[in-house]
Amino acid sequence: MSDVNQALDALSQIIRGKKQEVRLSICCLLARGHLLIEDLPGMGKTTLAHGLAQVMGLDYQRVQFTSDLLPADIIGTSLFDQNSSSFRFQQGPVFTQLLLADEINRASPRTQSALLEAMEERQVSIDGKALALPEPFFVIATQNPVSQEGTFPLPESQLDRFLMKLSLGYPDSAAEKAILKGEAGRSELSRLKQLFSDQQLADLQKQVGQVQARDMLLDYVMRLITASRESGNFYAGLSPRAGLALLQAAKAWALMAGRDYVIPEDVQAVFIPVAGHRLQQREQGGSVRELLASVDVVG
Repeated sequence: MSDVNQALDALSQIIRGKKQEVRLSICCLLARGHLLIEDLPGMGKTTLAHGLAQVMGLDYQRVQFTSDLLPADIIGTSLFDQNSSSFRFQQGPVFTQLLLADEINRASPRTQSALLEAMEERQVSIDGKALALPEPFFVIATQNPVSQEGTFPLPESQLDRFLMKLSLGYPDSAAEKAILKGEAGRSELSRLKQLFSDQQLADLQKQVGQVQARDMLLDYVMRLITASRESGNFYAGLSPRAGLALLQAAKAWALMAGRDYVIPEDVQAVFIPVAGHRLQQREQGGSVRELLASVDVVG
């Protein structure tokens, strides 16, 4: 996993003081998931997306989501070609390897839903035809806190398409000083070098699926899922699809650690980013972190 560690080190020089969040971002990509980052403006969300694209050698497109953005602005549209007297499809920015959906919750629910098929099926349907998206296809969406004006909360069906949800938060004092000195942040993106080819990344993603999870580990995952449903602290527990997402993320985390098998610590490392946005806490309910702490590794 030397290449992965090199990528982690390179990105950590740009996004200072956020090594765990950077590691989770790489983990999400290796697990073939999609990433949602919720934070205030100016916290480095766009810089992280751009840096990840450069290090991983991915084609990159950025779409600024606004209230007047239409689905066709993302997917594309059919244009009439007078020379051939026929319609020709003009691809939208979704036809890329890494799509940054910036401030996704400033667009209307109708436009947000335009990404659902792309994220789940890795294809888009135009005029009754299914068009495959490039491989790999990775969406990083950023959103501002819903308390800010001009935002639309993401529906549960959209949230569930994201494997992980992260928050970068404020940098520590040393990291912020480096940013002020011009030694980190967006100004340093030009220093990043491509470390992976498409084939190398595809091989790593394939290896994630080959990581083993023994029955005792699966029993631990099942106890976490069951506890989320029976605790009474959440409006609804984790779904079977959420369980699969948790296991896939844990396998990617294990692979990044150089192992071909999952241990409970892998599950614990990814549980909050994977489960946090899928569990809506009741007013008097316990947190997702408390749920994780309440479940024994050994039944």
